[in-house]
Amino acid sequence: MSGRSESDRLKQETRLQRLVRRPEIGTFVVMVIIIVALAFFSSGKAYNALGLKNNIAIIAQYGIIATGAALLMISGEFDLSIGSMIGFAGMSMAMMLKWGLPFGLGEATPITAFIFTMAMTLALGWLIGTIVVRSGLSSFIVTLAFLFFLRGATEVAYRYINKSTQISGLPDYKQNSWFAEMMGGEVFGWFYDVWFMLGGNLNRRGEQWVTGFDARFLWWIIIAAAAYFILSRTRIGNWIFATGDNKESARANGVPVNAVKVGLFMFTAFCATMFAACQVFDTNTSDAAKGNLMELYAIAIAVVGGTLMTGGFGSVLGVAFGAVTVGLVANAVFFIPQIDGSWFRVFLGGILLAAVFANERIRKRITGGI
Repeated sequence: MSGRSESDRLKQETRLQRLVRRPEIGTFVVMVIIIVALAFFSSGKAYNALGLKNNIAIIAQYGIIATGAALLMISGEFDLSIGSMIGFAGMSMAMMLKWGLPFGLGEATPITAFIFTMAMTLALGWLIGTIVVRSGLSSFIVTLAFLFFLRGATEVAYRYINKSTQISGLPDYKQNSWFAEMMGGEVFGWFYDVWFMLGGNLNRRGEQWVTGFDARFLWWIIIAAAAYFILSRTRIGNWIFATGDNKESARANGVPVNAVKVGLFMFTAFCATMFAACQVFDTNTSDAAKGNLMELYAIAIAVVGGTLMTGGFGSVLGVAFGAVTVGLVANAVFFIPQIDGSWFRVFLGGILLAAVFANERIRKRITGGI
């Protein structure tokens, strides 16, 4: 009996050790603490109908770009141009919707403006990736250059064509375009139908406060689910991990390292464009400053979610936990007015530093202290 108990104890310890080694476990614990603390200090306002919608909106925004950043980081590279790509993509769509398609191809519709923009941003992602893999230069430097290049090009184009760095007052394309509704409308309305039937919040006229979540929530789920499947269930996922772990060894074993990296730079451009499209069709506006600093938030969330700075290790689930954590704290100022909004940056800096130390310990445990 004692031998069996000892064996069971050892098996349990092994499972516990495996759980502790999971890259997302620390972020999950922090996320739960933040959820509970925000509920307590906001007297539940953070999770009423409108609070939940607003929280999910910012969490989904962070989640979309952080998913792209995380996969690229797992492969051992960084992309500092994500924020500028968001501004560029938003400008491109808004300008085409206002002034028409390029090359005199006629009036733009939401879907044609999106397709033209996506083609340009994917081409830019391909160019950035190609420069990195062909030149051997650090992706940090190359993408930093494109951060400045794209932000400057966006502002110049706004001033030259639009005479202003903002475009506002676009028609609400959601009224007559299924594509605009799909990008900037609402989803999961059934959730709030059930919410209110169970006695959820009503406004003074007895009508629902909200009728659904922002469409970006659905796109985050789709992008994150696809990324999770690719990383955990496909050969491409193995290639991504192998490339970040040791690219020379991976190349010797037949992994198309250059193609993997270029493809992931294109994926970050895709995520940035989806982010921008959801913003443009939701608000019917665009601004040259859109996406400012978002590349830093994306990288920070990826690291907080357990993605190693050195590559080869990370988790889409951890990134989701990181997006929830950072998004809730970023929105906390709206539910707890006594808090100075600058405390969000203090929190993000502290948790990022803690995550780096924790991730380094995980890396040493995995590699045997190398």
